[in-house]
Amino acid sequence: MTDRQLVPDWLSNPDVVLLRDVATAVLHLAAVDRLDSFSLPYPATAQRAVNALVLQCLRNGSKPPAGVPEMMRWARARPLGSWPLDRLPTHLFDAADRLIDEDSGEPTQLCHELAVRGYGDSTGRQYDRLVIHEALRSCRAMSAPESYTAFRRLLVTRPVLTEEDWAEVSTDLFLDPVRFLIEEIYAPVPLGFRRGGSYLCCHRCLTLLHPVSDTEWWCERDQCRYRGPAPHGRELVASEVGELRQLRKPLRQFVTGPGQAETSLERELRALGLTVEMWPGFDAYDLRITFPDGHVWAVDVKDWAHPAFLGRSATAVRSEPPYDEACWVVPSFRVRARRDYLDIYARERGKEAGGLRLLTDDELKRAARLRLSGRRGADSSIGPHPTDLVPPQRTDRGTGDTASPPAGEHTTPTDGAGTDGANHA
Repeated sequence: MTDRQLVPDWLSNPDVVLLRDVATAVLHLAAVDRLDSFSLPYPATAQRAVNALVLQCLRNGSKPPAGVPEMMRWARARPLGSWPLDRLPTHLFDAADRLIDEDSGEPTQLCHELAVRGYGDSTGRQYDRLVIHEALRSCRAMSAPESYTAFRRLLVTRPVLTEEDWAEVSTDLFLDPVRFLIEEIYAPVPLGFRRGGSYLCCHRCLTLLHPVSDTEWWCERDQCRYRGPAPHGRELVASEVGELRQLRKPLRQFVTGPGQAETSLERELRALGLTVEMWPGFDAYDLRITFPDGHVWAVDVKDWAHPAFLGRSATAVRSEPPYDEACWVVPSFRVRARRDYLDIYARERGKEAGGLRLLTDDELKRAARLRLSGRRGADSSIGPHPTDLVPPQRTDRGTGDTASPPAGEHTTPTDGAGTDGANHA
């Protein structure tokens, strides 16, 4: 039995399960568009969560919340590490971890990860992944990988559509196989995003900003808030743009955000003279990077708020299209915001990941520059560290046969490893 097996699974820790219930309740209540028309009783998820929280507080002698409204105030005002949950694993959450953003009153990305990524019995049932699975199915049926790539770029680069934009998208022939999905995933924008007859987009991430006062706007993307006040982008006057549509929030959160990190890497790596293919093999992974000598890297970009959830989700990158080395990449700001991010990921990563490394985007670009300069070795490699490697087989790029790798060469996982490309969303 390994050391990892001797450690209790913190995902099944009673207090973690309780917080997942609270996070789910927060999201259900946040989905209520018109609180003036809301009537009791509260949704069953909210009532179950507050009942469980009250019971746990009574068990450990702490003052419980008086009801659902106070539980929601806790979610906004109290860092998770300060909640009276004595069985919560030490250092799992830090002082910045809340379920609701203090300034905007919107659920945080961590809240979504607790409720969506960590909650329930199948991530394949999540909305964002269902959409990506359906897009993959439709484009594969039409043998149209270019349509899938166009669909992914649409979600990344155009999270908001005016009536004019909608007409343009509606006539794009590349998007024909996924037309029925586009009509579902773009929803009318609620009036709460409007101030003074206008909407405002974030210049960095292109999503709509939330008005939080007469003069201030709030961006829902963690990365934007980390970098400071959101820079103002397109101003959309309601009387001029007609009906405004935006991607539904799960897609903005888990596809648009990470996708912008992917396309940013694409631009910067191509500027170095590398060949970059996006979402190859119907999204087997995010970027296929080819060096002038034919050496290939496979990269998946992940942008999760909590490194433990990311580590628990780690699986070997799919082996087709073939490559020489593979890794996952996280935006550098996540590690600057939480210095133990990479260590926690490595600690929570399971054997099924085959030693899959997590690099920051800056580390990946540095390794690429070193390799282009002729350097070889650990600093110019993205593959697993030798101590993490499991005896591998390599898929030969020329024949498709498996063979033992040359000494010192990193390898791809065996065929069938990893998960469907939709899991990158």
